[in-house]
Amino acid sequence: MTELYPPIEPYEHGMLDVGDGQLIYWETCGNPAGKPAVMVHGGPGSGCSERHRRGFDPRRYRAVLFDQRGCGRSTPHASDPATDLSVNTTDHLIADLERLREHLGIDRWLLHGGSWGSTLILAYAQRYPHRVTEIVIAAVTMTRRSEIDWLYRGAGRFFPEAWERFRDGAPEADRDGDLLAGYARLMDSTDAAVREQAARDWLTWEDAVVSAEPNGRRNPLSDRPPAAAMAFARLCAHYFSHGAWLEEGTLLRDAGKLAGIPGVLVHGRQDVSGPAGTAWELARAWPDAQLSIIEDAGHTGSDAMRDRIIGALDAFAR
Repeated sequence: MTELYPPIEPYEHGMLDVGDGQLIYWETCGNPAGKPAVMVHGGPGSGCSERHRRGFDPRRYRAVLFDQRGCGRSTPHASDPATDLSVNTTDHLIADLERLREHLGIDRWLLHGGSWGSTLILAYAQRYPHRVTEIVIAAVTMTRRSEIDWLYRGAGRFFPEAWERFRDGAPEADRDGDLLAGYARLMDSTDAAVREQAARDWLTWEDAVVSAEPNGRRNPLSDRPPAAAMAFARLCAHYFSHGAWLEEGTLLRDAGKLAGIPGVLVHGRQDVSGPAGTAWELARAWPDAQLSIIEDAGHTGSDAMRDRIIGALDAFAR
């Protein structure tokens, strides 16, 4: 079994002004002369963690971590209802990633991430393929509306009692329609109790979906500190109620733009949140990608999934 690399502290960090009143937290770890790589976290709104530093060989990588707009250590924080989310879209995040690359003086870098992070990676790489050396993605998503509908409606077939509670948490007028837009409005309410209840209902549903995974743990999202939990729920509702501002299917249709970029896709067979068909479709449309489906893994991974991801990162570092 492949272990994560030992805990490490960043050798440099800062706050990057990306405009719109937004400051993005970033840090660099490992070898300042090493191979540049950037970790693109999930969510939207999860933020980076110390654990994310440990997938990169510190002798070989100059690893960049950053918190996307509105979450983690970036400001203003989405947990504050006064924070304007109109300047927090996929296009904004792509531009932030490119500004960060320029700020750090990096010419080309490897992209690594998973879940929502894979959508942002694909969108960035298709816009700036000449800036990307390799891509390593876990838990592949392209945030198509069909995928969003599966996660927040279709997966209720497996968890009908939990989904009914989730549906009933939305405004009555939205329960049979645009459920996510209803939640987004609740989390923008001027009433703190309404916002907090909507966030709890959202996170309880997300927890239920990963609860049956082989390596899932109880309440991984609900157990977050209150501000982090609120930012996560609010940003998810904001992004997914708008289909991440992506034309339906565009990341799959434009996968040819990734030609020449080596990729490794790693997906859990038992991922209820995002069934493996999405990863399969992308692998078929991207000739330079290798897909590994991990039998004992769900959305939250497994030892075997970690082995494959670190193995890919180690191989690209050589």
